[in-house]
Amino acid sequence: MLDEAILERRLATIEQEVANLKRTSETNSLSGNWLDKLIGSISDKSAFQEALEYGREFRQADKPNDEGCEQA
Repeated sequence: MLDEAILERRLATIEQEVANLKRTSETNSLSGNWLDKLIGSISDKSAFQEALEYGREFRQADKPNDEGCEQA
């Protein structure tokens, strides 16, 4: 079993990493609109359009098919 000193060091490391993640998360959330960061980041318009179409088809495939269902 691990001794107490090793556990204390590991716990201190984890606490430091959590603090760093919190600080990074807060900084990112305060930096403005996420869309402003995204605009202009896509250089291949045809690939982007293809990805949009793929996403649309994927969402449509997930919707229930109303054909064959009779309404009362």
